[in-house]
Amino acid sequence: MFIMNGIGSLFEFAGGIGMFLYGMNRMADGMQKSAGGKMKSLLGYLTRNRFLAILVGALITAIIQSSGATTVMVVGFVNAGLMTLVQAVGVIMGANIGTTITAWIVSLGQIGDAAKALQPSFYAPLLIGIGAFVSLFSKKDRSKTVGELFVGIGLLFEGLEFMSASIAPYTDAPIFSNAFKIVGSNPFLGILIGIVVTAILQSSSASVGILQTLAMNGVVTTNAAIFITLGQNIGSCVTALISSAGTTRTAKRAACMHLLFNVAGALLFGTAGFMKQGVHGFILFCIRPDIAVHNITGVEISIFHTFFNITCTAVMFPFAKLLVKLSGIIVPEKKTEQIEEISDKEELEISRHFDDRILGQPSVAVERAKNEVINMGRLAYDNIEIASRAVRENSQELVDRIYELEKEVDYYSKYLTSYLIKLNNQSLSDKQHLLVNDLFHAVIDIERISDHAENLADLTKYKIEHDIVFSQRGQDELRQLWDKVLCCFDRAVVARETGDEAAIRDVYRIEDEVDDLEEELRDKHIKRLSDGKCLPSNGVVFLDILSNLERMSDHAKNVAECVQEEISSN
Repeated sequence: MFIMNGIGSLFEFAGGIGMFLYGMNRMADGMQKSAGGKMKSLLGYLTRNRFLAILVGALITAIIQSSGATTVMVVGFVNAGLMTLVQAVGVIMGANIGTTITAWIVSLGQIGDAAKALQPSFYAPLLIGIGAFVSLFSKKDRSKTVGELFVGIGLLFEGLEFMSASIAPYTDAPIFSNAFKIVGSNPFLGILIGIVVTAILQSSSASVGILQTLAMNGVVTTNAAIFITLGQNIGSCVTALISSAGTTRTAKRAACMHLLFNVAGALLFGTAGFMKQGVHGFILFCIRPDIAVHNITGVEISIFHTFFNITCTAVMFPFAKLLVKLSGIIVPEKKTEQIEEISDKEELEISRHFDDRILGQPSVAVERAKNEVINMGRLAYDNIEIASRAVRENSQELVDRIYELEKEVDYYSKYLTSYLIKLNNQSLSDKQHLLVNDLFHAVIDIERISDHAENLADLTKYKIEHDIVFSQRGQDELRQLWDKVLCCFDRAVVARETGDEAAIRDVYRIEDEVDDLEEELRDKHIKRLSDGKCLPSNGVVFLDILSNLERMSDHAKNVAECVQEEISSN
């Protein structure tokens, strides 16, 4: 019977951990979706100063509930060239502060010991029920997200309750007191345990939460808790270190700075009392040895966790640039350093904009993808404008430039398509799924527009080789149509970027004008051919140019229509 009870308790504890971890994941996912693209805007403030970077890092981590995930995102941004190392230091420091919010959420389980109704676990089943009902039956995307958040919070507290209940019958067992006595007397063992557990769970928030659950049952000593917590902070670096594999030197240095920061903090707090015989680590234990063997509470772990991270940030803040230098020493520059898989310089630069590490934060990744589609659109616009000049001037130099830009647009199409496919498989809201789908279509249409610019380059090359020159009337007609096409596509890109309905209406109006004008110019030119006022070879090239320009405006309209669909769905 005793064995069966023990196995049952073990199953209950495992189930509690599962619910706790899944609840944390759902809560973080719900909070992240609620934040939406605001996290991207927050990252924009990083260009101002390091203090704001700390605040932004703390806020983002509080939302996504993982300092490791934030650092992975930072590694991705640094790798893409979107963030400097000095900015990254601030975010990393802030991330360590933001991750303490989970510990305080877990600590709520100790509130209301005198009143059952004040305990979060009392309301957990209700939160799960409400959240599940809202998620399943609500048609509004925001309501589903809120429901998901409620389910996550409820499961988190239910998991904590399961873990606590499974441990409670054994709190007086010698194994617990002996185990934590050993850990408390050996700082290195405590730190190692914290590192290993956090590395396995890939979340310091989760490992701290489990430690708090044990503490709530009165089996964790203060010294053991402190050393394990120090190790948990170091263990949170593992995710970022793994993610930095295969990145640029700069991105590796960002991950290294996260490790340096947390190791420095552990050394600062954990080694102060090593020199005193019989007293291990943490300077407070030198003054009050009795505190070391005191049974710590979950709230006290939250206090220490917060105090540790804030203190480390305050101490290390003036030395941020030193961290950057140290990371440069640990990850030195290699003379032969290059990414051999991509030989083309332009492709290499574009590929860095699509770091898979950013996919871990879908809301940020969606905004990033949208911005890159806009960049692709601007590049295609430049190609159209150059094509207009190339046709007028019969310039081989401009023709070559069109081919170069077309190759860059193709690179954008290649990496954006792959990136959007991966992004579409992430946890996205319905609104985000629609946006990602429309970005797919935008990439296709923009790439086709640039293909038409390349067609015009081919026609210009043919003009040069056969010494074809249009009449002044023909050139004036082409310029008239070209200006409309350029305006149409520019407004389409603006509509994609801002969601401006006025820009969408402009696209529809101009596209109709392009269709009418193209038909009019085609009829005029055919008449000139019939009247013998134009050579047949010239006429064929002229008509092909008209056709390519008209197709460009069609694709511009497609881009605007997708934006209109998104507005209508909201």
